[in-house]
Amino acid sequence: MSGIKTRLEILQKEIPKEVQLMAVSKGQPSEKIKEATECGLSLFGENYVQEFLEKWEATQMNPVPAEAEIKPEDDIQWHFIGHLQTNKVKYIIDKVSSIDSVDSLKLFQTIHKEAQKIQKKISILIEINVGGEKTKSGISPKDVHSLLQALPKSPWVELQGLMAIPPFHEDPEKSRPYFKKMRTLQKELQRQFPQFSLTELSMGMTHDFKIAIEEGATQVRIGEGIFGKRQKWALRV
Repeated sequence: MSGIKTRLEILQKEIPKEVQLMAVSKGQPSEKIKEATECGLSLFGENYVQEFLEKWEATQMNPVPAEAEIKPEDDIQWHFIGHLQTNKVKYIIDKVSSIDSVDSLKLFQTIHKEAQKIQKKISILIEINVGGEKTKSGISPKDVHSLLQALPKSPWVELQGLMAIPPFHEDPEKSRPYFKKMRTLQKELQRQFPQFSLTELSMGMTHDFKIAIEEGATQVRIGEGIFGKRQKWALRV
């Protein structure tokens, strides 16, 4: 065994039940995803379209056994959390339950169009580039108001909240101001745009999730803290 069960047991003691745990399986082989489902996990996040498609196919061929700790009726729920080009939406729209990295009106419109084609309702989060980093995708905090004003009503796309990745610091305490900023922004947008629920705040990863939870995260995204180090051969661009 790879130690997934032990790491999960530790995490589950540190994460309140009301905070959702997403297993980020980027760079991890399908065998580890299967092992994680057998330990009770059902929510997974992927960053790269091609890598996700390969893993989705593999999990379809290797369904979760009935004797696993999760109930047989619980399916794997996939969220796409990486930068997504509009021309790739059609490849994943029927396979994910949420796209958590929406940062433009064009991407929203494409998701709406593709979801409508297959008559499927899909959730989204708006990705905020909270640190203003040029190397990261996401919309700037000052521009998100204009984006929400421009979003049309859609019976197929449900905006549920915000997602962010703050600048990395060895000291997780240095992430706190960014998490505070996200919580403040969420409250502000909830007041200004009551037509959207905006209840979800996805922030915090392996090294800083405790700080994120203290500052109001409703979902944390844990990768190496569950699976161990990523395998370079499995990475996709």
